[in-house]
Amino acid sequence: MSKVVALMSMSLDGFVADRNDGVGEVFDWYMNSGDVEFHTGGSDPMTFNVSAPSAEHLRGLWSELGAVLTGRRTFEVADGWGGNHAWGPAFVVTHHIPDRWPRPNSTVHFVTDGIESALKQAKTAAGGKSVGVHGADTIQQLLNLGLLDEIHVDIAAVLLGSGVRLFDHLAKTPAVLGSPKVIAGVGVTHLRYPVRK
Repeated sequence: MSKVVALMSMSLDGFVADRNDGVGEVFDWYMNSGDVEFHTGGSDPMTFNVSAPSAEHLRGLWSELGAVLTGRRTFEVADGWGGNHAWGPAFVVTHHIPDRWPRPNSTVHFVTDGIESALKQAKTAAGGKSVGVHGADTIQQLLNLGLLDEIHVDIAAVLLGSGVRLFDHLAKTPAVLGSPKVIAGVGVTHLRYPVRK
């Protein structure tokens, strides 16, 4: 059965992007935290240079994922991942399909009938693997609906002070999580929490 797993990098003070949707500071650890190369795959492949603990964390995570669910804002910031997300088919929750999409040979799908429909489609496409969830608003919605199984947060060694918060609009608080698995990387701490139902 597919797990639904929130995946985000964020600053120590809880921001996933700055006021201008910039994510450089919270993603810097992917490029500058070590000398172990990690290749993402996908149609717009990247090579990360991370520490050995972060590389092991990423290898395990990547092998678990079969599809991605995200919001329109993250899709736009990521420039549509070149049409093919490295984790498999991507399902974008949106009110309107953007111009020039869908594209031939793309595995990016747009869902206009709500987040629960998008999640159902992503789980089907994942083929038993986990669905990775991007985007603060998308993660908040799924958490509020009780549909998240795990939260993976990569805490970057930076304080942004303002911007887009990961956990800004939660309906049911306190939300008590299970005990985390913790991996200390260089410039980042990887936390993996089970969500208690």
